[in-house]
Amino acid sequence: MQSPSQELGESKDVKVQLLLTGGHQYTVYLKSDAPVLHSLLTTIVGRAYKQESASHTLFQLPINEGHSALCFSSDRLVGVVTEPPIWIQQVEDVQLPSTDILNSNYIQIDNFLSQKEYERLIKYVLDKKSDFLPTNTSTQDKDYRQSMVLYSFPEFADLIIKRIQEMIPDVISKLGLPSFSVSQIESQLTAHNDGNYYKIHNDNGSPETATRELTYVYYFNREPKQFSGGELLIYDSKIENNFYVNAESFKTIEARNNSIVFFISRYMHEVKPVICPSKAFADSRFTINGWIRR
Repeated sequence: MQSPSQELGESKDVKVQLLLTGGHQYTVYLKSDAPVLHSLLTTIVGRAYKQESASHTLFQLPINEGHSALCFSSDRLVGVVTEPPIWIQQVEDVQLPSTDILNSNYIQIDNFLSQKEYERLIKYVLDKKSDFLPTNTSTQDKDYRQSMVLYSFPEFADLIIKRIQEMIPDVISKLGLPSFSVSQIESQLTAHNDGNYYKIHNDNGSPETATRELTYVYYFNREPKQFSGGELLIYDSKIENNFYVNAESFKTIEARNNSIVFFISRYMHEVKPVICPSKAFADSRFTINGWIRR
């Protein structure tokens, strides 16, 4: 098997970021001459050149300052980011395979609120119409997002958060994520009316949002539904220059009344324009959306 070429000289500490399938990332610290680091790099080499001998390896690495252990199969390893860099000597005249597409995963659960809770929420939102404010983005780009938002709604924020807390273990398991401690659940109430949208973005791409692990969106609207569009598009991922970026493929999620969607906050996603002929606030596509932080 082709081996990695390490030119670090004496043994040094190396910061190693592991990129796993499903969009998972973990950081460990290893010595440059550690056998496990060599195994990680040779696994990447083996996969690049389709050498089967690199498969069927179980990695076990300490994380969280040794308080936890990360175990994964070598076929789950997508990439390794090393700091300082460790370069891998490539075989010349070998055509590398095209970039793998990492499928996005999500969960959509119907009948999230009881009928009475849902009816109370609709009435509450319509009574609070005058308290909604225009949304914005961290870049203050006025053409990137158009909708209205209500930041304070304790009567229902507490109910939603409590319900989500009860579901988190099952959601994490179904999305294939390792368990994590929840530090905070954020929430906001959003209204999308005629022509409103939110262009492609992710939810944890800045230092202030980096601890967001999961995004949730609870959909509700008056019946009969008076709008169309407003679908949520969740893009698949690929890795370019050691960064996750969106692929061209995506999943389309319908804004089903009284349903909630969970997905990984790293995923690139967007809200397609809403078509609401009446333009009446009461006919909007409403959501309670937010983020689960580790």
